[in-house]
Amino acid sequence: MPVPELIRDSFIGQLVYYGSGRRLFQYPEDQPNFALPIQHQKDLSGSNSETATLADQQRSDEKNGTVTEKRESTVSAVERPPLEESTVGQEVLRSPSRDVEKGRLAEEQRRFAEEFRKPNLVHWYGPEDQENPQNWSFLKKCFVTFDICLLTFSIYIGSAIYAPGIEALSLQFGVSPVAGTLGLTLFVVGYGVGPMFLSPLSEIPQLGRTTVYIVSLLIFVVLQVPTALSKNLGALLPLRFLAGFVGSPALATGGASLIDMWAAEDWAIVIGLWSLAAVCGPVLGPLIGGFAAQAEGWTWTIWILLWLSGAALAFLAFLLPETSAQAILYRRATRLRRLTGNPDLRSQGELDSAHLTVSEMTQTALIRPFVLSFTEPIVACWNLYIALVYGILYIFIESFRVVFMETHGFNIGENGLAFLGLFVGAVAAYIGLLPYAILKLKPMFKNGPENFIPESRLPIAMVGAIFLPVRESLSFD
Repeated sequence: MPVPELIRDSFIGQLVYYGSGRRLFQYPEDQPNFALPIQHQKDLSGSNSETATLADQQRSDEKNGTVTEKRESTVSAVERPPLEESTVGQEVLRSPSRDVEKGRLAEEQRRFAEEFRKPNLVHWYGPEDQENPQNWSFLKKCFVTFDICLLTFSIYIGSAIYAPGIEALSLQFGVSPVAGTLGLTLFVVGYGVGPMFLSPLSEIPQLGRTTVYIVSLLIFVVLQVPTALSKNLGALLPLRFLAGFVGSPALATGGASLIDMWAAEDWAIVIGLWSLAAVCGPVLGPLIGGFAAQAEGWTWTIWILLWLSGAALAFLAFLLPETSAQAILYRRATRLRRLTGNPDLRSQGELDSAHLTVSEMTQTALIRPFVLSFTEPIVACWNLYIALVYGILYIFIESFRVVFMETHGFNIGENGLAFLGLFVGAVAAYIGLLPYAILKLKPMFKNGPENFIPESRLPIAMVGAIFLPVRESLSFD
Protein backbone atom coordinates (compact mmCIF):
# COMPACT_ATOMS: atom_id res chain seq x y z
CA MET A 1 0.00 0.00 0.00
CA PRO A 2 2.06 3.00 -1.24
CA VAL A 3 1.52 5.81 1.27
CA PRO A 4 2.43 8.64 -1.18
CA GLU A 5 -0.36 7.55 -3.53
CA LEU A 6 -2.76 7.32 -0.59
CA ILE A 7 -1.96 10.89 0.43
CA ARG A 8 -2.01 12.09 -3.20
CA ASP A 9 -5.58 10.87 -3.69
CA SER A 10 -6.81 12.35 -0.39
CA PHE A 11 -8.54 15.71 0.04
CA ILE A 12 -5.37 17.45 1.25
CA GLY A 13 -3.32 15.72 -1.45
CA GLN A 14 -5.62 17.10 -4.14
CA LEU A 15 -5.38 20.61 -2.69
CA VAL A 16 -1.57 20.37 -2.72
CA TYR A 17 -1.58 18.89 -6.24
CA TYR A 18 -3.64 21.68 -7.78
CA GLY A 19 -2.20 24.38 -5.51
CA SER A 20 1.34 23.55 -6.64
CA GLY A 21 0.40 23.68 -10.29
CA ARG A 22 0.55 19.86 -10.53
CA ARG A 23 4.21 19.79 -9.51
CA LEU A 24 3.68 17.93 -6.23
CA PHE A 25 1.99 14.54 -5.83
CA GLN A 26 2.11 14.00 -9.58
CA TYR A 27 0.12 11.34 -11.40
CA PRO A 28 1.68 9.09 -14.06
CA GLU A 29 0.18 11.34 -16.76
CA ASP A 30 2.17 14.25 -15.31
CA GLN A 31 5.49 12.42 -15.58
CA PRO A 32 7.73 13.16 -18.62
CA ASN A 33 8.28 9.43 -19.27
CA PHE A 34 4.60 8.52 -19.24
CA ALA A 35 3.69 6.00 -21.95
CA LEU A 36 0.42 7.20 -23.41
CA PRO A 37 -2.18 4.47 -24.13
CA ILE A 38 -2.19 3.79 -27.85
CA GLN A 39 -5.86 4.70 -28.30
CA HIS A 40 -4.94 8.30 -27.35
CA GLN A 41 -1.56 8.60 -29.07
CA LYS A 42 -3.09 10.15 -32.18
CA ASP A 43 -4.25 13.05 -30.02
CA LEU A 44 -0.73 14.16 -29.08
CA SER A 45 -0.14 17.84 -29.61
CA GLY A 46 2.68 18.52 -32.00
CA SER A 47 4.21 21.02 -29.57
CA ASN A 48 4.84 18.33 -27.01
CA SER A 49 7.81 16.81 -28.80
CA GLU A 50 9.17 14.92 -25.82
CA THR A 51 5.91 13.06 -25.28
CA ALA A 52 5.54 12.49 -29.01
CA THR A 53 9.01 10.94 -29.13
CA LEU A 54 8.06 8.60 -26.33
CA ALA A 55 4.89 7.66 -28.19
CA ASP A 56 6.92 6.93 -31.34
CA GLN A 57 9.28 4.77 -29.31
CA GLN A 58 6.30 2.89 -27.91
CA ARG A 59 4.97 2.20 -31.40
CA SER A 60 8.41 1.00 -32.44
CA ASP A 61 8.59 -1.34 -29.46
CA GLU A 62 5.19 -2.79 -30.26
CA LYS A 63 6.15 -3.26 -33.90
CA ASN A 64 9.30 -5.15 -32.92
CA GLY A 65 7.36 -7.41 -30.59
CA THR A 66 8.57 -5.88 -27.33
CA VAL A 67 6.36 -4.56 -24.60
CA THR A 68 6.85 -1.29 -22.78
CA GLU A 69 7.54 -1.89 -19.12
CA LYS A 70 4.34 -1.63 -17.14
CA ARG A 71 4.13 1.00 -14.45
CA GLU A 72 2.31 0.19 -11.28
CA SER A 73 -0.41 2.75 -11.93
CA THR A 74 -0.73 2.45 -15.72
CA VAL A 75 -0.89 -0.15 -18.43
CA SER A 76 0.45 1.14 -21.72
CA ALA A 77 -0.19 -1.82 -24.00
CA VAL A 78 -3.58 -3.12 -25.04
CA GLU A 79 -2.50 -6.68 -25.71
CA ARG A 80 -2.73 -8.96 -22.69
CA PRO A 81 -1.10 -12.32 -22.05
CA PRO A 82 -3.37 -15.31 -21.64
CA LEU A 83 -5.10 -15.42 -18.28
CA GLU A 84 -2.96 -18.30 -17.04
CA GLU A 85 0.27 -16.40 -17.84
CA SER A 86 -0.61 -13.00 -16.41
CA THR A 87 0.02 -11.91 -12.85
CA VAL A 88 -3.68 -11.48 -12.24
CA GLY A 89 -4.36 -14.82 -13.86
CA GLN A 90 -1.95 -16.60 -11.54
CA GLU A 91 -3.59 -14.93 -8.56
CA VAL A 92 -7.03 -15.95 -9.82
CA LEU A 93 -5.96 -19.56 -10.19
CA ARG A 94 -4.58 -19.56 -6.65
CA SER A 95 -7.71 -17.94 -5.19
CA PRO A 96 -10.39 -20.10 -3.54
CA SER A 97 -13.03 -18.13 -5.45
CA ARG A 98 -11.16 -18.41 -8.73
CA ASP A 99 -14.28 -19.01 -10.82
CA VAL A 100 -15.80 -15.74 -9.69
CA GLU A 101 -12.55 -13.81 -10.13
CA LYS A 102 -11.88 -15.42 -13.50
CA GLY A 103 -15.32 -14.42 -14.70
CA ARG A 104 -14.84 -10.87 -13.43
CA LEU A 105 -11.49 -10.57 -15.18
CA ALA A 106 -12.94 -11.90 -18.43
CA GLU A 107 -15.78 -9.38 -18.19
CA GLU A 108 -13.32 -6.55 -17.57
CA GLN A 109 -11.21 -7.64 -20.54
CA ARG A 110 -14.29 -7.69 -22.76
CA ARG A 111 -15.38 -4.25 -21.53
CA PHE A 112 -11.86 -2.89 -21.97
CA ALA A 113 -11.83 -4.12 -25.57
CA GLU A 114 -15.12 -2.31 -26.20
CA GLU A 115 -13.86 0.92 -24.64
CA PHE A 116 -10.70 0.74 -26.77
CA ARG A 117 -12.87 1.16 -29.84
CA LYS A 118 -14.03 4.54 -28.46
CA PRO A 119 -10.85 6.65 -28.74
CA ASN A 120 -12.31 9.73 -27.04
CA LEU A 121 -13.68 7.83 -24.05
CA VAL A 122 -11.32 7.84 -21.07
CA HIS A 123 -11.50 4.58 -19.18
CA TRP A 124 -9.19 2.31 -17.24
CA TYR A 125 -5.91 1.51 -18.97
CA GLY A 126 -6.68 -2.19 -18.69
CA PRO A 127 -8.20 -4.87 -16.45
CA GLU A 128 -5.24 -4.58 -14.06
CA ASP A 129 -5.20 -0.77 -13.78
CA GLN A 130 -4.24 -0.01 -10.17
CA GLU A 131 -6.15 3.28 -10.22
CA ASN A 132 -9.35 1.22 -10.31
CA PRO A 133 -10.49 0.75 -6.67
CA GLN A 134 -11.58 -2.79 -7.54
CA ASN A 135 -7.91 -3.58 -8.25
CA TRP A 136 -6.47 -2.09 -5.08
CA SER A 137 -4.46 -4.41 -2.88
CA PHE A 138 -6.25 -6.23 -0.08
CA LEU A 139 -4.31 -4.19 2.48
CA LYS A 140 -5.34 -0.88 0.90
CA LYS A 141 -8.97 -1.94 0.73
CA CYS A 142 -8.87 -2.88 4.42
CA PHE A 143 -7.27 0.46 5.33
CA VAL A 144 -9.85 2.49 3.40
CA THR A 145 -12.60 0.38 4.96
CA PHE A 146 -11.19 1.37 8.36
CA ASP A 147 -11.29 5.02 7.19
CA ILE A 148 -14.98 4.76 6.33
CA CYS A 149 -15.75 3.04 9.64
CA LEU A 150 -13.87 5.76 11.55
CA LEU A 151 -15.72 8.49 9.66
CA THR A 152 -19.08 6.89 10.41
CA PHE A 153 -18.28 6.31 14.09
CA SER A 154 -16.98 9.85 14.66
CA ILE A 155 -20.28 11.35 13.43
CA TYR A 156 -22.71 8.70 14.62
CA ILE A 157 -21.47 9.02 18.21
CA GLY A 158 -22.67 12.64 18.12
CA SER A 159 -26.27 11.58 18.63
CA ALA A 160 -26.15 9.60 21.87
CA ILE A 161 -23.12 11.28 23.47
CA TYR A 162 -25.47 14.20 24.11
CA ALA A 163 -27.97 12.09 26.11
CA PRO A 164 -26.10 11.93 29.47
CA GLY A 165 -26.00 15.72 29.66
CA ILE A 166 -29.73 16.27 29.18
CA GLU A 167 -30.51 16.55 32.89
CA ALA A 168 -27.75 19.09 33.58
CA LEU A 169 -28.63 21.00 30.41
CA SER A 170 -32.29 21.18 31.44
CA LEU A 171 -31.36 22.61 34.84
CA GLN A 172 -29.00 25.20 33.34
CA PHE A 173 -31.45 26.39 30.69
CA GLY A 174 -34.53 26.13 32.91
CA VAL A 175 -36.43 23.74 30.66
CA SER A 176 -38.01 20.35 31.16
CA PRO A 177 -36.03 17.15 30.42
CA VAL A 178 -38.47 16.47 27.58
CA ALA A 179 -37.52 19.77 25.94
CA GLY A 180 -33.86 18.99 26.56
CA THR A 181 -34.31 15.71 24.70
CA LEU A 182 -35.00 17.70 21.52
CA GLY A 183 -31.23 18.12 21.11
CA LEU A 184 -30.99 14.38 20.52
CA THR A 185 -34.16 14.21 18.44
CA LEU A 186 -33.20 17.01 16.06
CA PHE A 187 -29.73 15.56 15.51
CA VAL A 188 -31.33 12.29 14.41
CA VAL A 189 -33.85 14.16 12.23
CA GLY A 190 -30.96 16.05 10.65
CA TYR A 191 -29.03 12.98 9.60
CA GLY A 192 -32.28 11.38 8.47
CA VAL A 193 -33.15 14.26 6.13
CA GLY A 194 -29.62 15.26 5.13
CA PRO A 195 -28.85 12.32 2.81
CA MET A 196 -31.76 13.26 0.57
CA PHE A 197 -29.92 16.49 -0.26
CA LEU A 198 -26.21 15.88 0.34
CA SER A 199 -25.55 12.25 -0.60
CA PRO A 200 -26.44 12.71 -4.30
CA LEU A 201 -23.61 15.24 -4.52
CA SER A 202 -21.11 12.38 -4.17
CA GLU A 203 -22.34 10.99 -7.51
CA ILE A 204 -21.22 14.13 -9.36
CA PRO A 205 -17.86 13.27 -11.03
CA GLN A 206 -16.43 16.73 -10.42
CA LEU A 207 -16.87 16.29 -6.65
CA GLY A 208 -16.61 12.61 -5.84
CA ARG A 209 -17.15 11.06 -2.44
CA THR A 210 -14.07 12.21 -0.54
CA THR A 211 -14.72 15.92 -1.10
CA VAL A 212 -18.27 15.58 0.21
CA TYR A 213 -17.09 13.55 3.21
CA ILE A 214 -14.31 15.90 4.26
CA VAL A 215 -16.15 19.18 3.70
CA SER A 216 -19.21 17.92 5.57
CA LEU A 217 -17.03 16.60 8.41
CA LEU A 218 -15.21 19.95 8.61
CA ILE A 219 -18.51 21.82 8.99
CA PHE A 220 -19.62 19.21 11.54
CA VAL A 221 -16.50 19.85 13.63
CA VAL A 222 -16.87 23.64 13.45
CA LEU A 223 -20.52 23.44 14.55
CA GLN A 224 -19.54 21.80 17.84
CA VAL A 225 -17.90 25.01 19.09
CA PRO A 226 -21.03 27.22 19.10
CA THR A 227 -23.05 24.23 20.31
CA ALA A 228 -20.91 23.86 23.43
CA LEU A 229 -21.00 27.64 23.99
CA SER A 230 -24.79 27.95 23.61
CA LYS A 231 -26.48 30.00 26.33
CA ASN A 232 -30.04 28.82 25.77
CA LEU A 233 -32.01 26.00 24.21
CA GLY A 234 -33.13 28.15 21.27
CA ALA A 235 -29.52 28.56 20.16
CA LEU A 236 -28.56 24.93 20.76
CA LEU A 237 -31.36 23.13 18.93
CA PRO A 238 -30.74 24.55 15.41
CA LEU A 239 -27.03 23.79 15.79
CA ARG A 240 -27.78 20.19 16.73
CA PHE A 241 -30.03 19.82 13.69
CA LEU A 242 -27.40 21.32 11.38
CA ALA A 243 -24.71 19.05 12.83
CA GLY A 244 -26.79 15.97 12.07
CA PHE A 245 -27.68 17.34 8.63
CA VAL A 246 -24.11 18.04 7.47
CA GLY A 247 -22.79 14.83 9.03
CA SER A 248 -25.28 12.65 7.18
CA PRO A 249 -23.31 11.82 3.98
CA ALA A 250 -21.00 9.47 5.86
CA LEU A 251 -23.95 7.57 7.31
CA ALA A 252 -25.77 7.26 3.99
CA THR A 253 -22.93 6.92 1.48
CA GLY A 254 -20.30 5.00 3.43
CA GLY A 255 -21.67 1.73 2.11
CA ALA A 256 -21.33 3.01 -1.46
CA SER A 257 -17.64 3.71 -0.86
CA LEU A 258 -17.16 0.11 0.25
CA ILE A 259 -19.02 -1.19 -2.80
CA ASP A 260 -16.69 0.93 -4.97
CA MET A 261 -13.74 -1.18 -3.75
CA TRP A 262 -14.95 -4.66 -2.90
CA ALA A 263 -16.24 -7.39 -5.18
CA ALA A 264 -19.94 -8.20 -4.91
CA GLU A 265 -19.33 -11.48 -3.07
CA ASP A 266 -17.62 -9.54 -0.25
CA TRP A 267 -20.30 -6.90 0.24
CA ALA A 268 -22.15 -8.65 3.06
CA ILE A 269 -18.93 -8.98 5.06
CA VAL A 270 -17.68 -5.40 4.69
CA ILE A 271 -21.12 -3.77 4.95
CA GLY A 272 -21.67 -5.77 8.14
CA LEU A 273 -18.37 -4.48 9.54
CA TRP A 274 -19.30 -0.91 8.61
CA SER A 275 -22.71 -1.36 10.26
CA LEU A 276 -20.94 -2.55 13.40
CA ALA A 277 -18.95 0.70 13.46
CA ALA A 278 -22.20 2.62 13.06
CA VAL A 279 -23.80 0.78 16.00
CA CYS A 280 -20.75 1.48 18.17
CA GLY A 281 -21.44 5.22 17.89
CA PRO A 282 -24.76 5.47 19.77
CA VAL A 283 -23.73 2.58 22.05
CA LEU A 284 -20.40 3.99 23.23
CA GLY A 285 -21.60 7.61 23.18
CA PRO A 286 -23.50 7.40 26.50
CA LEU A 287 -20.55 5.61 28.11
CA ILE A 288 -18.04 8.28 27.08
CA GLY A 289 -20.41 11.19 27.58
CA GLY A 290 -21.74 9.86 30.89
CA PHE A 291 -18.52 10.14 32.84
CA ALA A 292 -17.71 13.47 31.15
CA ALA A 293 -21.10 14.97 32.06
CA GLN A 294 -20.83 13.65 35.60
CA ALA A 295 -17.41 15.24 36.10
CA GLU A 296 -17.61 18.50 34.13
CA GLY A 297 -21.20 19.12 33.04
CA TRP A 298 -23.14 18.74 29.80
CA THR A 299 -20.84 20.95 27.71
CA TRP A 300 -18.07 18.40 28.00
CA THR A 301 -20.10 15.86 26.05
CA ILE A 302 -19.91 18.31 23.13
CA TRP A 303 -16.24 19.14 23.67
CA ILE A 304 -15.37 15.43 23.57
CA LEU A 305 -17.38 15.10 20.36
CA LEU A 306 -15.34 18.01 18.97
CA TRP A 307 -12.07 16.28 19.85
CA LEU A 308 -13.14 12.90 18.43
CA SER A 309 -14.50 14.29 15.17
CA GLY A 310 -11.61 16.75 14.88
CA ALA A 311 -9.06 13.96 15.23
CA ALA A 312 -10.95 11.95 12.60
CA LEU A 313 -10.93 14.99 10.30
CA ALA A 314 -7.17 15.46 10.64
CA PHE A 315 -6.57 11.76 9.93
CA LEU A 316 -9.01 11.34 7.05
CA ALA A 317 -8.14 14.58 5.28
CA PHE A 318 -4.69 13.10 4.61
CA LEU A 319 -5.46 9.38 4.32
CA LEU A 320 -8.92 8.90 2.79
CA PRO A 321 -8.54 8.45 -1.00
CA GLU A 322 -11.26 8.85 -3.58
CA THR A 323 -13.18 5.62 -4.29
CA SER A 324 -15.71 6.76 -6.89
CA ALA A 325 -14.74 5.42 -10.31
CA GLN A 326 -16.54 8.31 -12.01
CA ALA A 327 -14.55 10.90 -10.06
CA ILE A 328 -11.23 9.10 -10.62
CA LEU A 329 -11.84 8.84 -14.37
CA TYR A 330 -13.00 12.46 -14.56
CA ARG A 331 -9.68 13.59 -13.09
CA ARG A 332 -7.82 11.28 -15.45
CA ALA A 333 -9.70 12.72 -18.41
CA THR A 334 -8.70 16.22 -17.28
CA ARG A 335 -5.04 15.21 -17.17
CA LEU A 336 -5.20 13.51 -20.57
CA ARG A 337 -6.85 16.54 -22.17
CA ARG A 338 -4.03 18.66 -20.83
CA LEU A 339 -1.41 16.18 -22.05
CA THR A 340 -2.78 15.51 -25.53
CA GLY A 341 -4.45 18.81 -26.33
CA ASN A 342 -7.60 16.92 -27.34
CA PRO A 343 -10.63 18.69 -25.79
CA ASP A 344 -12.95 15.84 -26.82
CA LEU A 345 -11.54 13.35 -24.32
CA ARG A 346 -14.26 12.62 -21.78
CA SER A 347 -14.99 10.12 -19.06
CA GLN A 348 -18.31 8.26 -19.07
CA GLY A 349 -19.55 10.33 -16.14
CA GLU A 350 -18.95 13.54 -18.10
CA LEU A 351 -20.75 12.14 -21.14
CA ASP A 352 -23.74 11.09 -19.05
CA SER A 353 -24.18 14.59 -17.64
CA ALA A 354 -23.05 16.62 -20.68
CA HIS A 355 -26.55 16.92 -22.14
CA LEU A 356 -28.15 17.91 -18.83
CA THR A 357 -28.88 21.49 -17.86
CA VAL A 358 -28.27 22.76 -14.34
CA SER A 359 -31.99 22.43 -13.66
CA GLU A 360 -32.04 18.82 -14.88
CA MET A 361 -28.96 17.92 -12.84
CA THR A 362 -30.57 19.48 -9.76
CA GLN A 363 -33.75 17.54 -10.38
CA THR A 364 -31.84 14.30 -10.81
CA ALA A 365 -29.72 14.81 -7.71
CA LEU A 366 -32.25 16.30 -5.29
CA ILE A 367 -35.76 15.39 -6.39
CA ARG A 368 -35.30 11.78 -7.49
CA PRO A 369 -34.57 10.47 -3.94
CA PHE A 370 -37.92 11.87 -2.75
CA VAL A 371 -39.75 10.46 -5.77
CA LEU A 372 -38.27 7.00 -5.23
CA SER A 373 -39.03 7.10 -1.50
CA PHE A 374 -42.74 7.73 -2.04
CA THR A 375 -43.46 5.99 -5.36
CA GLU A 376 -41.48 2.74 -5.11
CA PRO A 377 -43.26 0.34 -2.71
CA ILE A 378 -40.10 -1.62 -1.86
CA VAL A 379 -38.14 1.54 -1.08
CA ALA A 380 -41.02 2.99 0.93
CA CYS A 381 -41.50 -0.19 2.99
CA TRP A 382 -37.78 -0.50 3.66
CA ASN A 383 -37.60 3.15 4.73
CA LEU A 384 -40.50 2.64 7.13
CA TYR A 385 -38.85 -0.42 8.65
CA ILE A 386 -35.52 1.37 9.11
CA ALA A 387 -37.35 4.37 10.60
CA LEU A 388 -39.06 2.03 13.08
CA VAL A 389 -35.75 0.45 14.08
CA TYR A 390 -34.11 3.87 14.51
CA GLY A 391 -37.04 5.08 16.59
CA ILE A 392 -36.86 2.04 18.85
CA LEU A 393 -33.08 2.40 19.21
CA TYR A 394 -33.24 6.00 20.40
CA ILE A 395 -36.26 5.41 22.62
CA PHE A 396 -34.17 2.60 24.06
CA ILE A 397 -31.28 5.00 24.69
CA GLU A 398 -33.53 7.51 26.46
CA SER A 399 -35.31 4.88 28.53
CA PHE A 400 -32.04 3.64 30.01
CA ARG A 401 -31.87 6.78 32.13
CA VAL A 402 -35.34 6.13 33.55
CA VAL A 403 -34.76 2.44 34.24
CA PHE A 404 -31.21 2.38 35.53
CA MET A 405 -30.88 5.81 37.16
CA GLU A 406 -34.33 6.40 38.61
CA THR A 407 -35.17 2.77 39.39
CA HIS A 408 -31.80 1.15 40.11
CA GLY A 409 -29.93 4.18 41.41
CA PHE A 410 -27.11 4.30 38.83
CA ASN A 411 -25.23 7.57 38.45
CA ILE A 412 -24.71 9.12 35.02
CA GLY A 413 -21.38 7.38 34.42
CA GLU A 414 -22.62 3.98 35.57
CA ASN A 415 -25.69 4.33 33.38
CA GLY A 416 -23.40 4.45 30.34
CA LEU A 417 -21.98 1.06 31.27
CA ALA A 418 -25.40 -0.48 30.71
CA PHE A 419 -25.01 0.22 26.98
CA LEU A 420 -22.08 -2.17 26.71
CA GLY A 421 -24.59 -5.00 26.41
CA LEU A 422 -25.70 -3.55 23.08
CA PHE A 423 -22.09 -3.44 21.94
CA VAL A 424 -21.53 -7.08 22.86
CA GLY A 425 -24.76 -8.03 21.10
CA ALA A 426 -23.74 -6.17 17.93
CA VAL A 427 -20.35 -7.92 17.86
CA ALA A 428 -22.04 -11.30 18.40
CA ALA A 429 -24.49 -10.57 15.57
CA TYR A 430 -21.65 -9.75 13.18
CA ILE A 431 -19.78 -12.91 14.14
CA GLY A 432 -22.98 -14.84 13.47
CA LEU A 433 -23.30 -13.17 10.06
CA LEU A 434 -19.85 -14.21 8.88
CA PRO A 435 -20.52 -17.98 8.42
CA TYR A 436 -23.75 -17.20 6.56
CA ALA A 437 -22.03 -14.65 4.31
CA ILE A 438 -19.01 -16.87 3.58
CA LEU A 439 -20.65 -20.29 3.31
CA LYS A 440 -24.10 -19.39 2.00
CA LEU A 441 -23.96 -16.09 0.11
CA LYS A 442 -20.46 -16.09 -1.37
CA PRO A 443 -20.86 -19.34 -3.39
CA MET A 444 -23.97 -17.84 -5.03
CA PHE A 445 -21.73 -15.46 -6.97
CA LYS A 446 -19.98 -18.34 -8.74
CA ASN A 447 -21.98 -17.71 -11.92
CA GLY A 448 -21.48 -13.95 -11.76
CA PRO A 449 -22.99 -11.11 -9.72
CA GLU A 450 -25.74 -10.59 -12.29
CA ASN A 451 -27.17 -14.03 -11.45
CA PHE A 452 -27.24 -13.43 -7.70
CA ILE A 453 -30.72 -13.13 -6.18
CA PRO A 454 -30.75 -10.16 -3.74
CA GLU A 455 -33.55 -11.73 -1.70
CA SER A 456 -31.07 -14.41 -0.65
CA ARG A 457 -29.91 -11.97 2.03
CA LEU A 458 -33.34 -11.78 3.65
CA PRO A 459 -33.35 -14.98 5.77
CA ILE A 460 -30.64 -13.74 8.13
CA ALA A 461 -32.44 -10.38 8.38
CA MET A 462 -35.66 -12.18 9.29
CA VAL A 463 -33.89 -13.91 12.16
CA GLY A 464 -32.60 -10.57 13.40
CA ALA A 465 -36.07 -9.02 13.15
CA ILE A 466 -37.41 -11.67 15.55
CA PHE A 467 -34.80 -10.82 18.16
CA LEU A 468 -35.63 -7.09 18.11
CA PRO A 469 -38.95 -7.26 20.06
CA VAL A 470 -37.60 -10.09 22.23
CA ARG A 471 -34.69 -7.88 23.29
CA GLU A 472 -36.99 -4.99 24.15
CA SER A 473 -39.31 -7.14 26.25
CA LEU A 474 -36.48 -8.76 28.22
CA SER A 475 -34.50 -5.57 28.83
CA PHE A 476 -36.95 -4.04 31.27
CA ASP A 477 -38.41 -7.09 32.98
